[in-house]
Amino acid sequence: MTTLWDRSRQVAVQEILDTALRLFAEQGYEHTTIAQIAREAGISQRSLFRYFGTKEDLVCGGQEALGELLKQTVRQQPAELSPWDALRAGFETILTADHTPERVLELSRLIFATPALHARYIEKRLRWQSELVPIVQARLAAPAAPAGPSPDPRAKAVVAAVFACVDTATELWAGSGGRLDLADLYDQCLAAVRDGG
Repeated sequence: MTTLWDRSRQVAVQEILDTALRLFAEQGYEHTTIAQIAREAGISQRSLFRYFGTKEDLVCGGQEALGELLKQTVRQQPAELSPWDALRAGFETILTADHTPERVLELSRLIFATPALHARYIEKRLRWQSELVPIVQARLAAPAAPAGPSPDPRAKAVVAAVFACVDTATELWAGSGGRLDLADLYDQCLAAVRDGG
């Protein structure tokens, strides 16, 4: 059950994010300060930092919760589903878990256009990948020749390939202003990886 405090916090977070994104669009990410965002949102910098730990978190925040949702979704898929399909189901779930499709598009465009945000995004995605490898490995049949304590390289390859396809599709989708279909872009990328084009 969502409490009144939770709802109030969600409204405050949304208002701060709306303000930040407006300023980023007007002035650019690098030229917008936390002080400006706080002032425009009508709160103190200290209050802003209670909601968002860093300036990057205004755009890339909430990734830990999304990563956990991704892992849970992949883990809960039926056993007969391939790792490829289980990962796709996970990404479909998290795509709009926190935001509307329009907000996801706005955030994606900002992330891919801003080197500091893109670096933060990649850092978090690499962490997600390493946490997904054991889950995907459990879905794969045992390799013909066990390689000892190291993880099955197939699991790492599948996870890395899916992330590359998701990121490529998302970048193309954001670059098109949302005119292209994200799921179709992902399918094209995955077909290129799995079937050689």
